[in-house]
Amino acid sequence: MSTVVEKFQTVPTTCISDTMQGLNNLDPAIKPLKEEYHIAGRAFPVKMPVGDNLSVLQAIRDAQPGDILVIDAKGDTYRAIAGDFVVGLAQTMGIKGIVVDGVIRDIVGIKKLDFPVFCKGTTVAASGKAGWGEVNVPISCGGVSIQPGDIMVADADGVVVVPQSKEEQILEQALDKLKKDQEREASVAGNRDAVIQYLDKFLGRK
Repeated sequence: MSTVVEKFQTVPTTCISDTMQGLNNLDPAIKPLKEEYHIAGRAFPVKMPVGDNLSVLQAIRDAQPGDILVIDAKGDTYRAIAGDFVVGLAQTMGIKGIVVDGVIRDIVGIKKLDFPVFCKGTTVAASGKAGWGEVNVPISCGGVSIQPGDIMVADADGVVVVPQSKEEQILEQALDKLKKDQEREASVAGNRDAVIQYLDKFLGRK
């Protein structure tokens, strides 16, 4: 039987967002390096000070395979939280993806790894390693509070957070919405009369 995380892997972020009334969407500036990326996994949060990524290395060491590193880099866009070498380490350790309120570098190399990274963009400047930061603790990333073990779902439209305490309820509602959306689309696809009827319903016309 599929796990909750595996089931969330089949649901678009838009359906999940609608189910939660848009309350747990990360900053829309956080986007995938490739549009085809769609991941779901447990959050392994990282709190790092601007320009010091030693905590990212600690997270790569401590996270479980299948986890998603969620990094609070304070939205900084000058210094990268990682380059292709560090991202390659995360991939080797079985981490499912990286979501960061910040930037990366070595974008060409990271794209070649085909490893899902969701970020605000790229830069040329590296981070230092003074040793500050915390891992696997509650954080705020992209304007949303995230607890260790929350489910992260990310695709081309953005990133949403599913609180662990409500994951079963949200999954059920999101799957129901997805089914209804698919049925609605099938009912009007290529059918002009059905489209007019659908539009008139919302426009208050008989």
